[in-house]
Amino acid sequence: MPSSVSWSVLLLAGLCCLVPGSLAEDPQGDAAQKVDTSHHDHDHPTHNKIAPNLAEFTLRLYRQLAHQSNTTNIFFSPMSIATALAMLSLGTKADTHTEILEGLNFNLTETPEAQVHEGFQELLRTLNQPDSQLQLTTGNGLFLNESLKLVDKFLEDVKKLYHSEAFSVNFRETEKAKKEINDYVEKGTQGKIVDLVKELDEDTVFALVNYIFFKGKWERPFEVKNTEEEDFHVDQVTTVKVPTMRRLGMFNIHHCDKLESWVLLMKYLGNATALFFLPDDGKLQHLENELTHDVISKSLETETRRSVYLHLPKLSITGTYDLKTVLAQLGITKVFSNGADLSGVTTEAPLKLSKAVHKAVLTMDEKGTEAAGTTIFEAIPMSVPPDVKFNKPHVTIGLLMAREGHRKESSAMGEEAQCL
Repeated sequence: MPSSVSWSVLLLAGLCCLVPGSLAEDPQGDAAQKVDTSHHDHDHPTHNKIAPNLAEFTLRLYRQLAHQSNTTNIFFSPMSIATALAMLSLGTKADTHTEILEGLNFNLTETPEAQVHEGFQELLRTLNQPDSQLQLTTGNGLFLNESLKLVDKFLEDVKKLYHSEAFSVNFRETEKAKKEINDYVEKGTQGKIVDLVKELDEDTVFALVNYIFFKGKWERPFEVKNTEEEDFHVDQVTTVKVPTMRRLGMFNIHHCDKLESWVLLMKYLGNATALFFLPDDGKLQHLENELTHDVISKSLETETRRSVYLHLPKLSITGTYDLKTVLAQLGITKVFSNGADLSGVTTEAPLKLSKAVHKAVLTMDEKGTEAAGTTIFEAIPMSVPPDVKFNKPHVTIGLLMAREGHRKESSAMGEEAQCL
């Protein structure tokens, strides 16, 4: 698998556009689209129940993007993509419906559809809760052609379950419609994502937009004065100079023999964590192959603080993807074809999905993603700390919301964590 530098779990936007297609039969009927959200299991929140499915979808999507990317950076938001697809599934039927949910890694014989949508509802509600220390906002927008009448059930469900807003536009005026969609995303992401839509077909009748926006500050920031240019080894023959943040201190870091990688957890102020994996030389593909939901969960539960001299590149990454080919590799093809069944969206015209665009942007610096001044004093052992340099391709799982429960703790003074 080709090299990749960064991977994030939660960040920024996705777009789906619908245009008239060909009629499809409705063997399942309206009953398949009923969503019951009355069930709540307070001991096991529904969004925790769908987390393994979303994690597996993330890994599958990552591997497909890595396969196509050659040596370019990979940066995307599987949460954003999954939310847009799950919301769209409310208006699909027959094979179109099944493909989307199975493509998202849901087995409907094991996980009732109602629980899938309830899980997204609770997850979005959790993510959008106010936090004085970090900012995390999600949004969904439905842009409807002025002449289009949506099925009432679909409109009710996307508003109730996915907190979606609806806007009436004239897609015949493509430039104006494009501007309205781009302005919505730019405003929701506070200017971080601009010009998401480059082209818009005048035959479009319905566009679905999802965005996720994050601002956070490191719990233990780096000093700007310590940042210097250092070598970054893109591959065995290519080296470039990049601004690299440096700090000597106590970090939650350990070396995992199973992954053949260093594992670093960096906390933001508030309830969020960035998880970094730095593979040993030549072991990036091994790391990518070994990453699973269980591995990530156990990494988040492990607390092993030790003294290291950390070198971490400053990041400014943009990822833009046409998802049609990628989703096809995950088994989601029907919705893009003339056989698509989107009669749960509208009965006025047969529809198909014409475009699935995703864009994600991340800037990571000494203070996090927002400048702030603070001073941190911390004790470190008097032994010589190891240098841990993220100066070659690595995998970053960013902005994972911290899970409730006890963490496994071990001595900070050099004791290795029980690795996965």
